[in-house]
Amino acid sequence: MAICALGYLGVRSDNLDDWSEFAGGLLGMQKVDAGGQNLSFRMDDRKQRLVVANEPGDALSFMGWEVETADDLQRYAQRLDTANIAVQPGSRDLADRRFVEQLIQFDDPAGNRIELFYKPMVTTDRFVPGRPHSGFKTGTLGMGHAVLCVADPDLLVPFYTDLLDFQLSDYGLKPVPLYFFHVNGRHHSFALVGGGSAGFHHFMIEFGTLDDVGQGHDLAIEQDLIAYTLGRHTNDWITSFYARSPSGFFVESGWGGRIIDPAAWEPHETSVGPSFWGHDRPYLREELRRKFKEKRLELAARGIQAPPIVDCPWLYGEIAKSG
Repeated sequence: MAICALGYLGVRSDNLDDWSEFAGGLLGMQKVDAGGQNLSFRMDDRKQRLVVANEPGDALSFMGWEVETADDLQRYAQRLDTANIAVQPGSRDLADRRFVEQLIQFDDPAGNRIELFYKPMVTTDRFVPGRPHSGFKTGTLGMGHAVLCVADPDLLVPFYTDLLDFQLSDYGLKPVPLYFFHVNGRHHSFALVGGGSAGFHHFMIEFGTLDDVGQGHDLAIEQDLIAYTLGRHTNDWITSFYARSPSGFFVESGWGGRIIDPAAWEPHETSVGPSFWGHDRPYLREELRRKFKEKRLELAARGIQAPPIVDCPWLYGEIAKSG
């Protein structure tokens, strides 16, 4: 796969003070002095993972997807042009602001700005988290994952699979349509939620320990920011909670995400719902909230759970190393 990871995200917001506290204090990212009126945050040795642009709108501004070689940029540009998708080469100034060597820009059919980039810049400066934690799980797995709300997933699924080579991990149709895609060993780096208004639903960051998540959960409760309660997902097995960002969309903080073998993975439909337990959504209208709850109670009554740690080689190995 030429697109190999979610490299960075940009959002628009004129609530920069709130974002500084949220991304640094709750999420534990490192604020970087990027100059100008934008905020920039690190998660690892990359110079930049999250950008908050001082603009009105409180929405996703761009998604940055990393490619393996410089030639991949030209290959995707030609493929998109053939499909009548307008592609713009990134200027030297934009590449410098994104801390990458090269990039191209275009919009998906729903108008979301996508940037494909090659060779991100790294730094030898030590990563200093905004709150004490063990670090983020990034590296070849990328920044985490991003999820979009779309009115009609059928318009976007072919775009991401046929034109951008995203691979379908799994999908479910009830209580709402959900499609999950991988570009590396992370179970999903991208997802689409159908059946509602268009917009940015959430992005996920994965911590090194469960305690990192739990301590962030306490902070979110203290600040009245809980959007989804603590829970565990059925497809990627991650234990997480969701917080409301200053821009209104959510940020998922998780631990223990599933690692797959992309070469051997078979996409499939799932009917078990999104969560084994937890992840109650108080913001939803009561009817839909009840459907999610009924699905979780059904799984519990059937005794459906994630595999034990001993059956999950990656997780078992990580725990063994930490011990």
